[in-house]
Parts: sequence; structure tokens; C-alpha cells
Amino acid sequence: MNFLDGSLFPENQDKLVITAAPYGPEWIPSDFPQDIPVTMEEQVQKAVDCYNAGATVLHLHVRELDGRGSKRLSMFNELIAGVRKAVPEMIIQVGGSISFAPESDGAAAKWLSDDTRHMLAELDPKPDQVTVTVNTTQMNVLEQMDVKDTAGTSLAEIDGARAYSNMIVPSTPSFFEEHVQRLTKAGIQSAFQFYNVNSYETVERLIRRGLYKGPLVCNWVAIGGGMDQPTIYSLANFLRAIPDGSMLTVESSMLNTLPINMMGIAMGLHVRCGIEDNLWNQTRTAKMTTVQQIEQLVRISREFGREIATAKEAREICKIGVFYDTVEETLAANGFAPNPKGRQQGYLRKAA
Repeated sequence: MNFLDGSLFPENQDKLVITAAPYGPEWIPSDFPQDIPVTMEEQVQKAVDCYNAGATVLHLHVRELDGRGSKRLSMFNELIAGVRKAVPEMIIQVGGSISFAPESDGAAAKWLSDDTRHMLAELDPKPDQVTVTVNTTQMNVLEQMDVKDTAGTSLAEIDGARAYSNMIVPSTPSFFEEHVQRLTKAGIQSAFQFYNVNSYETVERLIRRGLYKGPLVCNWVAIGGGMDQPTIYSLANFLRAIPDGSMLTVESSMLNTLPINMMGIAMGLHVRCGIEDNLWNQTRTAKMTTVQQIEQLVRISREFGREIATAKEAREICKIGVFYDTVEETLAANGFAPNPKGRQQGYLRKAA
């Protein structure tokens, strides 16, 4: 991305799109009973509450009545239908992990097979987005957490800590190349999860090869443990790589969430919050609900002079429903240089 004179002025930035992640599949209900919905009615109401607080994108996971993260696609269909009816304009983004969680007592937490994950393209009603991981990587969500972050929760227990510290995101080319094409065919946007520059570069190559022809809508995931480091240096390095046509949301965990989001707000990027990312206020004197975290970001963004996107504006910013016909159109729309044509070609500047 290019940051020119005036890039930090709010009048030169898009309105802020806030993604809410209120379902927190890594937690069990006793970890935060005041804010972890369990019944289907509660899970739908949580989406409504987040929307009313200012979030226009819902990162969706589902729970069974026993509190475990659901892996049943029928449950996803039921929740999507409920949210569609309650807040029809909200952007529904299904978490592509399908809730990394044990299926039964004593079972190991694991991701589902590629064939099952591909079935997210067949959800009915269909979501607006499905998150797509790119390149297999370690995802140790505990690496940058303090012991105070997990004290008294299930992640402080040996089994929970072992499962989530050893988690690996499986995403080989045979999976993600097929997955983005199935999602596109179904009219569902791929919301790419970028853990560092090289996962972004893989998607750029997918675009240049014609395997993905859509907007570059993505999250920069800065949680350590195999993902990027939550610092201004890592963020700046990532921003240098991606094109100006990207829609980028920043994401971090625990006490890093708020400062990373503040950087994102200041630079014209977009933000994500919720109990899936963070349970605490900045002094760890109290837990914060997802709605409280959204309300905090709304206040801060308005102090910056940056207004919050409406649902209609968020859909336009995310380019929901937009796909392209050719590689050349995709490259141009996203702000990439064109594919080379057998000669040295400048990539930073080009003639009109």
C-alpha cells in the first residue's frame, strides 16, 4: 500500500469496518458465562447485539447445546438463517476452521478433512464470506499470551493448553486452490487469512495464474506462534507488499488486540475484536464482552475523526458479490501491476 500526503486524514480514508468475533470456539462457556452464547437463540441475539453496537461483519462459529464448538454443517445453516432473518444486512463470514475443538469427551481437538471443509461452499443459506487459510503453518495461539490471560480458564488446563499450543493450520495447495474456486462458483467471497508476507504472495500467484478472480479482502493475523508478530514493524512490512486495492483488516490477540486495532484505525485499515481474540480490558481488572470491545473501537475511531461504516457501506468496501472475468481485470481492480509480457517491466510505476 502507498501512504501519500494526507493518507492519515480521515476524509481520505474509508469508513471503518468492524468485524466481530463473538463466539470464541477456543473457550468453554464457564470461561466467560456472561458472554458466551450457547443456545441457538442466544447465538442469533449475539449477532444482533454486535450489529447494534457498530459491527458490520460477523465472524461466525457455532456451538452445540453442550457448549462445544459445533462441526455440524446443519448447525451452521441454522445459525446463518437465524442471523439473516434478524440482521439481514450484516456481512456473515464463516470461520473456515469449522471450530477447532474436540467432538466428544477425551477426543483430541482437530480440524476436519479437506472434503468436509470444501462443503462450506454448499452452506444454505450461503454466507457472504468464508475465511481461507493459505499455506500450512503452526498456529500456537498461546505463544504470546501471558499466564494472566488464561488464568482460571480452560486454556490454563494441561489438555486445553496442549491442544491449542500444538495447533497446526492445514492448508496445502491441493486444498486452497480447489477451495477458492468452489467458493467463487457458489458466489461466496474468499476472506484470506494472511499470517505473513509469504502467505499473501501465494495468493498473488493464485491471482496471476487465474485461479482466483475476485477482490483481495484479507486479515493480517498477528498473534505470534507461527503467525506474524504484533508490532508496527511487521505491519509496515506487510503493508509495503500488498496493493492499494486491498481491503485489509488487522487482527491480534489478548492485550495486543487494542493497540493493533488503534494502529489500523489510524492508518485507514479495518479492525476485528471479540472474545475469540481477547477476554480482557487493558489492565486485566475485568473481562470485556464482545459488545463492549466494539463500543470501545467505535469511540476511539470517532476520536480519530473516522466514522463507522454502515452495513451498506461495509458491503461496498468489502466488494461483496463482486467477481472478475479475467486475470487482467482482477489484477487491475486490486491495484497489482499487470503480468509481465516477456520483457523487463516496472512494478512500482507504469504508464497509463
